[in-house]
Amino acid sequence: MKTLHLTLVAAVAALLLIPQAKAESASELRHQSEKALHRLYRNNPGAGAIGEKSIAVLIFPTVYKAGFIGGAQTGNGVLFKGGQVAGYFNTSAVSYGLQAGIQKFSYALFFMDEHSLHYLNKSGGFELGGAPSLVVANEGFTSSMSTTTMQKGIFAFFFGQKGLMAGLGVQGTKITQFTPSE
Repeated sequence: MKTLHLTLVAAVAALLLIPQAKAESASELRHQSEKALHRLYRNNPGAGAIGEKSIAVLIFPTVYKAGFIGGAQTGNGVLFKGGQVAGYFNTSAVSYGLQAGIQKFSYALFFMDEHSLHYLNKSGGFELGGAPSLVVANEGFTSSMSTTTMQKGIFAFFFGQKGLMAGLGVQGTKITQFTPSE
């Protein structure tokens, strides 16, 4: 019972430590997302190659994560399809495990086929662990990719990490659509 109480206190503290997601306007969020995507392409040419082959990109320019045993993360992003905004999404997660710290990072999801993109749209929000064919990519991975391996599924790139977050945890990340202010 004492462990459960401490975990709940830690989870609440983590939520309080994460900066409140300010109500960004649609244009601010789009600008931040475009800037983050260009930064990813500049620093990781493999991501740029995947971006050229993808049918859509969901970019979260700023995600905040904090935790001590229990943790939470949140951030807003933009789905681009054909260079145009196709929707606005929120990512949120809770985690439990050996962890401590506060971190800020960005991530991008590259949708390589209509089936994967349809899953995002029809599910009303999906969990990353439950997404069809999700691959977390890094520079070593992208250098060994071929056009055959880039035709299906979703590729995730995490970048721009700042802060310190250490530990292992079980996490479920949910992505849901929302409408920002104009």
